[in-house]
This record gives sequence, C-alpha cells and structure tokens, in this order.
Amino acid sequence: MMRGGARGKSPSCFKMCAKGIPTSLDTHRPPTIIASYGVTERGYEMAGERVQRRLAAILIADVAGYSRLMGSDDEGTLAGLKARRKLIDLKSKEHRGRIVNTPGDSALVEFASAVDAARCAMEIQKEMAERNAVIPEDRRIEFRIGINVGDVIVDDRGDIYGDGVNIAARVESLAKPGTLCLSDEAYRQIRGKLPIDVSDLGEYQLKNIAQPVRVYSVWLNDAPPLALPDKPSIAVLPFENLSGDPKQEYFADGVSEDIITELSRFSNLFVIARNSSFKYKGKAVDVRQVGRELGVRYALEGSIRRGGDRVRISAQLVDSGTGAHRWAERYDRELKDVFAIQDEVARTIAAILAAHVNKAEAERTLLKPPATWQAYDHYMRAAAAWALFQSSWKLDHLQETRRHLAESLNIDPKYARAYSLLASTHRVAWLNPVNEEYLTPATLDRAIRLARTAIEFDPHLPEAYAELAYNIIRKRDFEAAVAAAERVRALNPNFADYRLALVHFAVGDPAKAIEFAKAHMRLDPFHPHFAPLMMGQAHYLLKEYREARHWLREATGRAPDHQYGHAYLAATYAQLGRLEDARAEAAEILRINPKYTISGTQKRVSIFQRSEDILHLVDGLRKAGLPE
Repeated sequence: MMRGGARGKSPSCFKMCAKGIPTSLDTHRPPTIIASYGVTERGYEMAGERVQRRLAAILIADVAGYSRLMGSDDEGTLAGLKARRKLIDLKSKEHRGRIVNTPGDSALVEFASAVDAARCAMEIQKEMAERNAVIPEDRRIEFRIGINVGDVIVDDRGDIYGDGVNIAARVESLAKPGTLCLSDEAYRQIRGKLPIDVSDLGEYQLKNIAQPVRVYSVWLNDAPPLALPDKPSIAVLPFENLSGDPKQEYFADGVSEDIITELSRFSNLFVIARNSSFKYKGKAVDVRQVGRELGVRYALEGSIRRGGDRVRISAQLVDSGTGAHRWAERYDRELKDVFAIQDEVARTIAAILAAHVNKAEAERTLLKPPATWQAYDHYMRAAAAWALFQSSWKLDHLQETRRHLAESLNIDPKYARAYSLLASTHRVAWLNPVNEEYLTPATLDRAIRLARTAIEFDPHLPEAYAELAYNIIRKRDFEAAVAAAERVRALNPNFADYRLALVHFAVGDPAKAIEFAKAHMRLDPFHPHFAPLMMGQAHYLLKEYREARHWLREATGRAPDHQYGHAYLAATYAQLGRLEDARAEAAEILRINPKYTISGTQKRVSIFQRSEDILHLVDGLRKAGLPE
C-alpha cells in the first residue's frame, strides 16, 4: 500500500503501513513491490489519528529502468528527473489534481475525477515523448502510469492509504514505458467521455488484492507501435463460433489455434503466438488496431458453424495497414475433414504472403491428425480446460484437462498431441503444490515418459520436444535437453515458449536464454509471466542484479502467487544489499508455500550444469533469510 507525506524523511525511510491495513509499500523504489507485511510502528501511531474515507481517482507514475539510468549517469538522471517532476506538478495542477507524494522516482497524485486523471496522464506522456525524441534511447526518462478509482483512507495530514492506492500501483506495473494503464473501475468512469482507444489486457490476480482486476492499456497516438518484422507477419484471431451453442466455443478456439500452429512451421513467416491473438476473443476489434498492438502486417479472421457431422468454416486474410481483404474462402465439409481444411488454409496463406515457401516445410504435416475426429474433439476440450487452469491454478481445471485427454487417448491410443499435453499436466503438478504429486519422483518420471511417447508417435511435434527438454533437465541430462530444444526450433521457427530459454539457462548460457526470452516476448506481445521470469533469472546468473530486479518485479506483479519468482527476487534484493526487501520477498514465498526450504524445494527444481550457478543462487536465498 502506498501513502503520501513522510515529510522530513529520506526516500529510503518511506516504510508506510497503518493498523488494520494489510501491507505497506516501499516508495523509494517504483511503487509496485510490497516491502513489508503486518503492522509497522508508524501504523500503530495512526490508530490514534483522525482519518476519513473518500472515493478518489489515483494516478501513480514511476520511471522505467530508473536503477539502470542512475547506474550509468546519476547526475544527469537526477537533473532530468527534476525537470520531469516539474512537468507532473504543472499538469496535475492544470487538471485539478493534488500531489500527495513524489518519493524517489515515483509520483502519487489524487484527483476527484477519473477523466481529469486520464487527461493529465495523457498530456504528461505526450510531453515526455516530445522531449525524449531528441534524446538517445538509452538515456531517455520514461514514465509508466497507472490509474485506479477506489476508496481511500485519508489521515489528518492528507496522506492516503488503502486498496484504491494499491491497485493503482499494481496497474502501473503492467504499463509499458511511455504508456498508461487503467483499472476496470477507472475505465468505466472514462469510457465515452474521452476520445481514446484501449486494449483489453484481460484480468490479473494482483498481489495482495483479493479479487481479479481487469486492466486496459490506453493507446497513445504518439506511442511508437511495435516495429514490423523483416518478413511477412500475421496474427490469427480467434474464429467466431456461429453454431448457436456456447458449448462449442472450444471447437472454434481449437481450430484457430491449430491454424496458428500450421502457419508457424513456415520459417519465412512471422506468426504471433496464440496467447496474444486470443486477447481479442469476443471483442469487436479493428484489424488496424490489432496490427498496431501486435506489430503485424496481416490478420486472419473467420467463423465456424458446426452442425451434426458437418462443419462450415469461413476465413479471410486482411491487410492490417489498410483494412483491405487479400483473400477469402468458405469451406463446407464433413467434420472429419476439419484437419484438411486447417492445412489448406495454412498452405494458401503461406503461398500468398511469402514469395518462396520452403518446399520441405510445405510438404511436412506438422500436426498429425488423430484416427478419428472424436479424439480431436476431446483434445480441444482438454486444451480449453488447460488454458483455464493456467490462469486459475484450480485443481478441478487440471483434473478436467486430464479427463478429456484420457477420453481422447481411449479413442486413439496413438494421438501424440494428447500425450504431450498430458505430460505438461504432470510437469506442472510436480513443480507446484496443487495436489499430492508435488515434487514426487514418480510424477516427473511420468511427465518424461509421456513426452517421449508423444515423440514416438509424431517425430515432428515441436511441443513434445519442448516438454521433453524442460523435464529431462531435472534429471541432469543436459546434452539431450539442448538437442531437444534445438529440434523444436528446427521444426517450428515461430515456437514461442519459455521452456527453451530455461534449457539454455540451466546449462550455463544465460545470454542465450535472454535471446530466447526476448524472442518469446516479441512473438507473444501479451506474454505470460514466465517470459520476464526467465529474463530475470538469466540476468541474476550474469550478476546483473538491477536488470534482474526489473524483470522479476514484472514477473511477480503478473503472477503474485508463483513462489519461484519471489525466490529469485528475494535473492536479487539480497545481492543488492536491500535486505529488508529481500526478507519481505522471503515472507511472500512462505505465505505461498509454508513448507518451502532451500534444500527441500529450490534445489530440487533449480538444476544447473555449473556448480557455481546453484551456489550463487543459494547464497542469495540464504542472505534473504530463507530456511535451509
């Protein structure tokens, strides 16, 4: 939780919490990390103060990459920050805002109106973009800004507390440098009152916030779009279900996902990952907006109508720059022909977009179909349940995934994709305390055996090799893991997955891990927390602790209940000498998993080929005060 005030104290002393309020925010660093838990001495003093509550729009801003900027030029950074604080002061007053506090590189401003807060934020970012236009990219001071509308507690000095402030801080951490994010409550107040375009980033389970919060990113006209790749680029949007039965959504999603996978096999195409494409599911979007947000030239959209044993699929390829249609087709066939339709769509689009398609890639069937469409149907139901599990971490979703996979394999005992996904369910259960399989040797062995079975039945299935590589690392089979990871990229150059980064991280090549993680984030602009987690872990291994902290804060902000992100962040803070912050992260780990120990938990999942790497990690964890 963040508060203002703290007059007469240095920024490093900003430890603020009130009795009855769950957390405190260390505002010396960007306001996105909880620094301590429970009640501080200052919190008890507040119990005797007169406080009031009110509804407010809260704007929080901080400087992206502040530690890096200070490390390379502290005097120039401080001078630049001082000038930009004046900009925040000026714009806040123009829009009737009250500056509560500006500690360190952060700012907390209170408004009576969300519209005023948004106008202020957009003008700040516009002015910042103009100033930065003449400054080298590595020296630019860029703000991330988050806005929330919520209830706040105000003490007799004007300092503010509460979830209204906490949520604004968490939303700010999700904004990219130079941009602005809104909570759902803020967007409701602004919608229809300001001429803005937004991207729905979906729901996030924010740290120390009980309910998920939907977050929106505001598209600023002056914000640079993602650069187009140097080869034809495409996003396959979720196909619309026209069957009249909401229960058929999984089928439409499965067909869309498989077309993504089919297109990905072509090395001369750049194909956006499913995770980012599916952010647009159920939304009426302009393909030109999709092109800007994902950095692609083309979008494929379509619809599916399923009835009885027949299926009708319509698809159209649209130029995201002009909105013009490049190709359209409608398929009306028997349901058993759905695999052939997907393959035909992918081959046609590849031929349209690429001047020369590799003949071997075009002839290779990447997705080996099952014996019957019923096995495929259960597989798609399993994939839908698996997607729910990855966002909820609820055991019933994991069990539903396995139930449908069992049905699929009962129909077709040689269906490779079902074996590969089943391996993933056991790998996740081994890594995370979701049920009794946690860290049991038999569970890991089962995951490896299932991945090998998938490869046996389909030697061209990239996700099976990725799953195998990720799992056999735990058995210290480093050479085979690297070979499997390289096989993935040979089969599918657009395969975006953190598991490949982890393999190179484990064998002592953190620079290669960073390369893979960056590729993942570009192919999947709305990437899950695993990508920044791998970036942070790799920078930790390189002893680049400031960079590690940046990425690990993003990872833990996106997934506050993932114990391993907090573990690396605790070690990072400890290596930076910020022991209070390290202990706070250690407390988070023990909240998530009270049985966590360095030897019994972390050493069992963190496997390194080089002995110095595990010693380096353990050193940081011990300094953070985690139990042996």
